[in-house]
Amino acid sequence: MDYNVFREFSDSWGLVYLFALFVGAIIFTFRPGSKKTADDSAQIPFKEDN
Repeated sequence: MDYNVFREFSDSWGLVYLFALFVGAIIFTFRPGSKKTADDSAQIPFKEDN
């Protein structure tokens, strides 16, 4: 395999893979029930250290 084969593969299937990863991240972020987890994570910097 040479550079051109890898280039053709990444031009076609790499874009599909990255788009699917992006859509998966969006779905994961806006799934039902994730609001509590996101709110808890957002409050971490404001919690007091004991």
